[in-house]
Amino acid sequence: MIVIKSLTELKNIYPEEKIQITVGNFDGVHVGHREFLSRISQDCKNTKAKFVVITFIPHPVQILRAQSAFLINSFSERRELLSDCGVDYLLEVDFTRDFSTLSPEEFLSKFIFSFDGVEKIYLGHDFVFGANKSGDYQLAKKLCDNEGIKLVLQDEFKLDNSAVSSSAVRSAILSGNMEKVKSYLGRPYFLMGRVIRGQGRGKQLGFPTANIDFGKELIIPSNGVYITQTTFNGMVYNSVTNIGFNPTFNLGVEINIESHLLNFSRDIYGEVARVTFLKKIRDEKKFSSVNELVTQINADVNSTENYFIK
Repeated sequence: MIVIKSLTELKNIYPEEKIQITVGNFDGVHVGHREFLSRISQDCKNTKAKFVVITFIPHPVQILRAQSAFLINSFSERRELLSDCGVDYLLEVDFTRDFSTLSPEEFLSKFIFSFDGVEKIYLGHDFVFGANKSGDYQLAKKLCDNEGIKLVLQDEFKLDNSAVSSSAVRSAILSGNMEKVKSYLGRPYFLMGRVIRGQGRGKQLGFPTANIDFGKELIIPSNGVYITQTTFNGMVYNSVTNIGFNPTFNLGVEINIESHLLNFSRDIYGEVARVTFLKKIRDEKKFSSVNELVTQINADVNSTENYFIK
């Protein structure tokens, strides 16, 4: 997959290329996205067209609502996930407040109709575009008909009679229901970040942890203890991960993500790690003593070990 900044760039490289396009944020690239993208990819193969996804950086809500702790995946992770779906070109549009004022007609004219080889455009069932979300399927169809471009509307995707959307994925993540998150994403949810130095309390208690410096734009699961797997340098380690404020030590300043890798004691500061969340064990709790905390950590480790024995 090649990342581009405009269809003009693509036109200069491949002036005779035929393309099919879809537009969206595709945060999480969940099972609904993947089914949609797979269908377009196969259609492109059948018609010998190239598959172009148009998306936005940053996510519109980060500009229009100044929202943080929102994204399911970082933008680099989204690129990787979209590439796995058979996308040939990813057009990443810089989303600004000025961009948000473009009318639907201006958006289509500038970002899509500028390329002569557009054969077909796919839109999600609820996709709206342009200033104040004033553009919908009916308007897009009228404008596409004028250009001789076929427009296809995707049906709503459901899993076990429940609509699958990025919002539904975020809700499941916030509730800590990692099994539901996995069913929505078609893969376990993960966070990536560099391992940084923490307070060293885990090591003092006999359970050294890798503290993950995660992106603050990313949504994270509810506070508590999770069965996880931690990956770095291509190796996967079973782990138990705590998300929270360390209330037993009254450190409640900012959320920490700390993973204890089972049967592992090496120093991995500076490594980039991926923490994959499999199941929530319990909510975060303030313990009355350090001994009570250590007893609970032992129980959490035993639960994690038993999970992987199954």
